[in-house]
Amino acid sequence: MDFATYTQWSLYGTLLALILMLLALILKWGIRFRLVGITGFMAVLTIGLWGLSLGLFERAEVPGSVKFSRVYDNGANQIVISVPTSVTPQTLEATLLQAANTYFSYGRGAKGGDNQLTIRARALIHPQPGLSKPLYLGQLQRPLGSQDDSQTKVEINKKAFAQLPKVS
Repeated sequence: MDFATYTQWSLYGTLLALILMLLALILKWGIRFRLVGITGFMAVLTIGLWGLSLGLFERAEVPGSVKFSRVYDNGANQIVISVPTSVTPQTLEATLLQAANTYFSYGRGAKGGDNQLTIRARALIHPQPGLSKPLYLGQLQRPLGSQDDSQTKVEINKKAFAQLPKVS
């Protein structure tokens, strides 16, 4: 989302409402007090959009990561992501680090007592027509309340990579 663009257009609308309000107050139009409310609302909306444009939703990208999608998230300490079958062990590690960065939140709480966020990566393989099988390629574990990368453990399942279809 480009909140900076939304903020700019909201500012234009607020200035237009301000000009109309001042004109209505000077000319004593019947809707002058409604325009005061509209202008105030537009100012609050513009300030809110400006706050969002400061980049609160931007996440750092990990070089070498591939696109992934979240297929399971219990909202606490377990996430499963899906990666393409063309992934390599190096890109999987970068992708797991990217997922840990993307889905980090102080609001996650541990269920079941372990204080670790576990992100598992899987790919779907098709051993025969009409049959899909999830293949777990690796996982990442890190403490829930900390974004300290020194405590992050990445495990890659080399045996699972041998089952992936060969890309030509």
